[in-house]
Amino acid sequence: MTEKMKRFKIGYTQGVFDMFHVGHLAIINRAAAMCEQLIVGVNSDRLVQEYKRKTPVICEADRAEIIRNIKAVDRCEIVDTLDKVKLFREFGFEAVFIGDDWKGNDRWKQTEEDLAKVGACVIYLPHTPQVSSSLLRVEVPNRVE
Repeated sequence: MTEKMKRFKIGYTQGVFDMFHVGHLAIINRAAAMCEQLIVGVNSDRLVQEYKRKTPVICEADRAEIIRNIKAVDRCEIVDTLDKVKLFREFGFEAVFIGDDWKGNDRWKQTEEDLAKVGACVIYLPHTPQVSSSLLRVEVPNRVE
C-alpha cells in the first residue's frame, strides 16, 4: 500500500506495552499500514496504577524507548489519560486503533460515540489471543531457564 493510498493521515494507538510481545507489534504494524503517520501513546506508570491497580514490570521511560525504536512508529508519547477526546485534541488523529477483543465493551462504545462527534473513529484490529502481558506475568516466574 503506498502512502497516497493510506486511509488516514494520522492514526493513534495506546497501551501499557509492558513486557512487549508479538501481539503489541501486530497492532502497531496493522495500524501503521492504515495511516501516513502513527502516534503511539504509552500509558504512564501512574495511569496504569490508577486504572489497573498494577505496577508495570517495565518502567514508562523504558517502555516508551522500546516503542520509539519500532520502525512503524512515527511518534511516541507517554500519556496520563485514557480520555481519547482529550488525546484527539492534543494529537489531531483521525482514527484510534485498538484490539478487537475490546469491541462491544461499554467504554469503547462510548469512545466510538465521543470520537464520532469530533470527526474521528475507532478501528478494531485483530487481537492476538494467545499472548498478553497479563499471561506473561503468570508464566515468567514459572519458567526455568
